[in-house]
Amino acid sequence: MKHLLLVLLLLTGSLGRVMAQNDIQKIESQKIGYITNRLNLTTEQAPQFWAIYNDYNGKKKELNRKVRQLTGENSRQGMVANDAAVLSNLKELNGAKQKLGDLDDEYMPRFLKVISPTQLQELYKAERNFNRMLLEKLNSNQD
Repeated sequence: MKHLLLVLLLLTGSLGRVMAQNDIQKIESQKIGYITNRLNLTTEQAPQFWAIYNDYNGKKKELNRKVRQLTGENSRQGMVANDAAVLSNLKELNGAKQKLGDLDDEYMPRFLKVISPTQLQELYKAERNFNRMLLEKLNSNQD
């Protein structure tokens, strides 16, 4: 009986991970469609653009993860840590935010070899709009 319960728990956990992975893939597919349409990418532009964007987006996700981590540490340490530790953390947070700006500067010429400046500006808008829509949908599902 214990083995059956253990197997059921393992299967339930695995199913949850598979469902979460499917949700992530669905969101990524929607994002690709949304950005492709907003930028009005041609069939020639799309493969080159997505190769650059995927590299850029992977680095951007890592930096955003670092910012969220540091922001969480700052709020937790504020009550316990000394001023020097908090200041060090804040400097590290500012450095991570600066790296996000540097990443945009680094990738701008790469994007501009494939898409127009207007399309690049639209990319930044499309990312913000997609993320906002996603958050609104998640918030409405929690109500």
